[in-house]
Amino acid sequence: MPKVKTNSSAKKRFKLTGTGEITFQKAFKRHILTKKSKKRKRSLGNKGLVSPANTHFVKRLLGMK
Repeated sequence: MPKVKTNSSAKKRFKLTGTGEITFQKAFKRHILTKKSKKRKRSLGNKGLVSPANTHFVKRLLGMK
């Protein structure tokens, strides 16, 4: 049987926490930051958590399921 390959784009975008949750970096904080409020930019800097509805799909991409 061949080995199951991890999706290359998914392994760059998602990280697994110690408690088993999957985090990702939020979008829209690369450029054109002058029109965005400080509050919005601060919240975009924080990590995001993958919703429970999508965790099974992301885990499959990461080769964990």
